[in-house]
Amino acid sequence: MSAEAQPEIIVRPVRDVDAEALGRVHAQTWHETYDHLISKAALARISPRRMAELWTNWARQGDDFKMSAALVDGEIVGFVGSGPARDKDAPAMRELYFIYLLAQYQGTGLGQQLFDAAVDEGEPLYLWVAEDNPRAHRFYVRNGFTLDGATHTEPFLGETLTEVRFVR
Repeated sequence: MSAEAQPEIIVRPVRDVDAEALGRVHAQTWHETYDHLISKAALARISPRRMAELWTNWARQGDDFKMSAALVDGEIVGFVGSGPARDKDAPAMRELYFIYLLAQYQGTGLGQQLFDAAVDEGEPLYLWVAEDNPRAHRFYVRNGFTLDGATHTEPFLGETLTEVRFVR
């Protein structure tokens, strides 16, 4: 009997050449994450090409930004980004901007590897997450975050999305 080969899993910094693949994965993860929060019509406006253009810019950010991609057998399946706080009333100097992982890889530990690539252990940090995203809330609580009571409603794909703030 032959043992089934284990997939090769790598988390590494984002590169310029990743933009197209990141755009595809970004579009797919938004569909998987927000399909219960945003209309299908709004989600249909997500273009992998447009997301790739955003990634071309994000990949060029300075050293204060940590952008990493998760690859399984050479294919990008998720990504994470953190950097300087963007809010005037920020509760910490650093913000976790986003972490997305294709649904089929959630619960495998790969999300934790992405998180660990974007933040230093115990680093004071905050983030905004959709109010109705219990899986993400549990992930952040496991990583030492608590809700601080702040909420905001943001325009998102021509609709609105209510987000809550976690801090640690």
